[in-house]
Amino acid sequence: MTKKKSFDCVEMKHQAQKRLQSEYEARKGEFSSYAEFITATASHSPETRAFLEKVRRAGKNAIHIIGETTKNYSDQ
Repeated sequence: MTKKKSFDCVEMKHQAQKRLQSEYEARKGEFSSYAEFITATASHSPETRAFLEKVRRAGKNAIHIIGETTKNYSDQ
């Protein structure tokens, strides 16, 4: 017998994308592109800021996320 799922991550992602698209449609005059909207929205997210701080502290390979670059310390 297959256990019934209590959480569907694909559906959650679909709903999140739908909300973002709706918000973008309502605010598209404020941004030159959807990518700019996503960058601006993410930069105001506490979860995204916490993630970026965690990446910076880890000092892993240089990455580019939301307009910020962390220095690659692994080659030193």
